[in-house]
Amino acid sequence: MSIADQSAHFLARDHQGPPLGLVMGDVAWRASNLGASSQWIDVLTPKMVGAFETVMAKIQALGRPVDQLTADDVRIALQPEVLQGWQDTLTKGRGFLILRGVPVDRWDLENQKLFMRVLGLQFGRLGYQNPQGDVIGEVRDTGADQRDPYARLYATSGEFRFHCDAADLVGLLCVRPAASGGESRFASSVTVYNELFLRRPDLAARLFEPMALDLRNQQQLGAQPVGYYPPCAFADGLLKTFYLSDYFRTAARHITISDSDLELLDLYDQIACEPDIGLSMYLQPGDVQILYNHTMLHARTPFQDVPGKERLLLRFLVSMGA
Repeated sequence: MSIADQSAHFLARDHQGPPLGLVMGDVAWRASNLGASSQWIDVLTPKMVGAFETVMAKIQALGRPVDQLTADDVRIALQPEVLQGWQDTLTKGRGFLILRGVPVDRWDLENQKLFMRVLGLQFGRLGYQNPQGDVIGEVRDTGADQRDPYARLYATSGEFRFHCDAADLVGLLCVRPAASGGESRFASSVTVYNELFLRRPDLAARLFEPMALDLRNQQQLGAQPVGYYPPCAFADGLLKTFYLSDYFRTAARHITISDSDLELLDLYDQIACEPDIGLSMYLQPGDVQILYNHTMLHARTPFQDVPGKERLLLRFLVSMGA
């Protein structure tokens, strides 16, 4: 699925008007009331891992290009309620899923990527990561300078502030953690909105109006270098968010950002970082983090590598029902 189609699908959000009060539901969680990690980390059993490996071996035996795989090719012999439970957790529940126990230590990079392709296809259509057409992306420090206004921040070792990706789901498999740093942080965008509404309802209302987003030189030839998108949409009791702190901020290279908009970004980021709001964790080798971008924000702290053992995560983007 192309980047343009994937983004258009994600941004096709119904909007009936700003909510009149707080938005409720399981997705409006706080770290302080979510419970211990044992309640929200699903450990894969040997049987589950074996089901994935059986499908992966079948695909390799077929010899078919992986970009031609069908739903039948990747059908996993898991109990239907397991997969449905994962999907419901993402789209109707807390909005995130942590799977632990993927045997990355016994797979080479090709099999690690094949696993991510098979897992992603359980939820919908896989999309491109970048203009180069990567479907399973390698999230690593490529040496790109974070100060470069056109750098993709996931390709640096610097901090990546809270944001959503322009796809229904983003999945990350930890192959190798960093020598230090690289903590994964995530929070409910519904909870952040609710807290913002309580503190500054005037700024919360601004989230439903278009804001300038720096396109980082990814716009079509001859198009403007910024796009205008409302960060939030609300319909039928559901709040969906598209937020990229750094990209809203660097739009200042092209247009003037008002003081009130900067105040909004600062307070929104502050709330998302508050310890009782979101969760922080260091992904271990074999951990998979899947987020529903409509209701989840994620961020990453800076990290440092050791030569020969550089941090590596594999990523998929999925469009559901597309």
